[in-house]
Amino acid sequence: MARILIVDDSPTEMYKLTGMLEKHGHQVLKAVNGADGVALATEEKPDAVLMDIVMPGVNGFQATRQLSKNPETAAIPVIIVTTKDQETDKVWGTRQGARDYLTKPVDEDTLIKVLNGVLKG
Repeated sequence: MARILIVDDSPTEMYKLTGMLEKHGHQVLKAVNGADGVALATEEKPDAVLMDIVMPGVNGFQATRQLSKNPETAAIPVIIVTTKDQETDKVWGTRQGARDYLTKPVDEDTLIKVLNGVLKG
């Protein structure tokens, strides 16, 4: 179906999200920090990005902003997937260019529903 880039420094979360996506026929690309995620998204042009926030170096807010401001990657929808569940975090994530915001642990049905929504535009 779609090529989805997961940007998350947690091996456990990467494993869980990969399993959910592959079960629904998606191809998964992986990056373990924001800088690598931005570079991979620019190079590979995935159909969507699942972005964690709390990562070393370039965090998820910074990486989302870089992707949304770059004409090469601005059309790639970013869904923030994080443990940060404060309303201010959600507002800030949207301001950085995220199309949606999910909190961990992510329910599989919710993830796929939101992902399908952003993929359809």
